Amino acid sequence: MALLRKINQVLLFLLIVTLCGILYKKVHKRTVIKNETDVESETPEELEEEIPVVICAAAGRMGAAMAAINSIYSNTDANILFYVVGLRNTLSRIRKWIEHSKLREINFKVVEFNPTVLKGKIRPDASRPELLQPLNFVRFYLPLLIHQHEKVIYLDDDVIVQGDIQELYDTTLALGHAAAFSDDCDLPSTQDIHRLVGLQNTYMGYLDYRKKTIKDLGISPSTCSFNPGVIVANMTEWKHQRITKQLEKWMQKNVEENLYSSSLGGGVATSPMLIVFHGKYSTINPLWHIRHLGWNPDARYSEHFLQEAKLLHWNGRHKPWDFPSVHNHLWESWFVPDPAGIFKLNHNS
Repeated sequence: MALLRKINQVLLFLLIVTLCGILYKKVHKRTVIKNETDVESETPEELEEEIPVVICAAAGRMGAAMAAINSIYSNTDANILFYVVGLRNTLSRIRKWIEHSKLREINFKVVEFNPTVLKGKIRPDASRPELLQPLNFVRFYLPLLIHQHEKVIYLDDDVIVQGDIQELYDTTLALGHAAAFSDDCDLPSTQDIHRLVGLQNTYMGYLDYRKKTIKDLGISPSTCSFNPGVIVANMTEWKHQRITKQLEKWMQKNVEENLYSSSLGGGVATSPMLIVFHGKYSTINPLWHIRHLGWNPDARYSEHFLQEAKLLHWNGRHKPWDFPSVHNHLWESWFVPDPAGIFKLNHNS
C-alpha cells in the first residue's frame, strides 16, 4: 500500500512537471512572436534608410573629393554612406585624410578601382588627357563596386552640394530606367551664355556623325545631351539591362573606329553613355546640377541664383582650387585642409 502511494506521488509530480513545461513553452512562444512582431513593426519607422554616395578621389585632386564630401555631410541629417573610390596607391592617403580631419565622423568605405578592366577600351586623346584617367570611368562600373544597395548616387569630385542630398536621392526614376541625369538643354537663363563659347549641349558635340556606325544609330545630331557628372542610378535595372557591358561595347567600338568627336565638349566618358541611355533615362531637377562653372573664367552666374542652387559643378578646365577660376569662394568654404600638406590651393596668378 505504501509502495502504491509512493508510485502515485511520483506520477503526480511528473504530471505537474509536464504541465509546467507545456505552459512555459506556450507563454515563451507567445512572447517571442510578440517581440518579433514588435521588431518588424518598428523597423520601417525606426531604421533610417542608408543613402550611398559614390565619389572618386584622384591623387592630384583629392582635395576636391574631400570638399564635396564635407558639403554633402554638413547639409543633411540623412544617413549617408560614402564610397570613396581610388587607385591602389592612393587608398591609405584617402583614409588618413578623412580620419585626421573634420571628416572623421562620416560613415565611409574606401574602395579600390582596378584600372585593368579598361585595358584595350580607351582610345588616346591628346586634347584632353585628364579625361582619360581611370577614375573617370568608375561611373561605368557602379554595380561592381556597390553590392547591397538598390539606389545609388554618383557625383563627380568637382561639385559642391548646397542642398539636402536626401532630395536628390528621392529623384523618381521611371519604370525601366536605370539612371537619371540632367539635360544639357536646361541651362538657366540667368547665366552669361554668350561667354560659354564652344559649349556642347547636343549629341553633335560628342559623336562623329561622319561615321556610318553613328549614323546608323538613327539619333538626331540636334538631340539634347545630358551630363553624367551627377547620376541617380537604379542598380537592379542597371544590371538587368547589362549597362556596363553596353558601355564597354561602345568604348571598344571607339577604339576601333574613332567614333567620338574631339571637339571642345570632351566626350571620352560621356559619349558612350549618351548612346546607351538615349531615350531611356529620367531627369534630375535642374537646380540639382548647376554646371559649367569651370568652363570659362570670365563667365559668371548671379550670386543670388547660386545661392538658390542645390548643387554646383565646376566641369571644364578651370577648377575652383586652381587659377584662374570663378565662384571659388563657394567651393573654398567647404575645403578640408590636407593633413599631409600635399594638396594646396592655387589662387595666385
